[in-house]
Amino acid sequence: MRTGKVIRETKETSIDLTISLDGRGVSDIDTGIGFFDHMLNLFAAHGRMDLVVGCNGDINVDGHHSVEDIGIALGEAVKQALGDKKGINRYGTFYLPMDETLVMVSLDISGRPFLVYDAGGPMAPMIGNYDTELTEEFLRAFAFNAGITLHVKVMYGTNSHHKVEAIFKALGHALRTAVKIDPEAADEIPSTKGML
Repeated sequence: MRTGKVIRETKETSIDLTISLDGRGVSDIDTGIGFFDHMLNLFAAHGRMDLVVGCNGDINVDGHHSVEDIGIALGEAVKQALGDKKGINRYGTFYLPMDETLVMVSLDISGRPFLVYDAGGPMAPMIGNYDTELTEEFLRAFAFNAGITLHVKVMYGTNSHHKVEAIFKALGHALRTAVKIDPEAADEIPSTKGML
């Protein structure tokens, strides 16, 4: 089982996070931000990754520190779980429809972190106690700490809940594809450079 565990302690957040890339989609999430808990549960379920996240953050200020720091910890844990990256597919792309919304997520476990994020227009400022601007902050923190090139585009849609939910589901599916081991190349690094 490819697993990663990160404990991150700052003056703003205390995070304990564990991920198994070869799980069944079981999760136990408590961030203090209900909608974000829901999104991480969906990410794990659709990615078929087991994920445990506990976060005690300064949500009395707002959710920014908690969401961004969880992105950092998740990225670090995924990078740890991938190890030498031998045999992985490396690339993953997924289109996910949710009612009137269509989202595309495409990623490369390249070792070259980058984020392109297109929310497809304005969103409602808040969904429950979740600030929708934090979606981009989470994705950037995750991509840069995992060493992933990540492209996220809302192709179209009007409902902010559907847009954000489709992003997290599609991210789970795309990452699942990218981390899967190719049995025909299980001992190979998927790069002509010989390293990722």
